[in-house]
Amino acid sequence: MQGFLVRSGIAAIGLWIAAKLLTGVSFETDGTLLLAALLLGAVNALVRPLVVILTFPITVLTLGAFLLVVNAAMLSLVAALLDGFELRSFGAALMGSLIVGFTGWIASWWIGPRGRVEMLVVREDRRSPV
Repeated sequence: MQGFLVRSGIAAIGLWIAAKLLTGVSFETDGTLLLAALLLGAVNALVRPLVVILTFPITVLTLGAFLLVVNAAMLSLVAALLDGFELRSFGAALMGSLIVGFTGWIASWWIGPRGRVEMLVVREDRRSPV
C-alpha cells in the first residue's frame, strides 16, 4: 500500500507538471489532481495490463511505440471518469502521459518497488593485495 501511495504522489507531481506545461491539461482543484493521480494508479494496475495484452500484436508491429497510445488512452480514461480533470485533445493526453511517465522514470531511480527510498552502498576493501 505504501508503494502505491508513493507512486500516486509521483504521478500527482507529473500531472501537475503536465498541467503547468500544456494548455490542453487542466484541473479544477488540487483535490481533483490528487484524485486523478490515485485513479490513474488504479487504472494502470487494473485496466492497462488487459489493454496491453489485447494490443500486443500491434505493439510488436510498431516496435513498442503503440504503448505510448495505450498510456495516453489510460490518461484519457481517467479524465473521462473524473469531473474536474480536462484533456482537450488526444495530443494533450499523449504529451501528458509522456510527462507523467518521464516523472515516474526519474523518481524510480530513488524509489524501489515497495515505495521506499533505496541506496546502494559500495564498500571498498582497502587492504593491499599480497
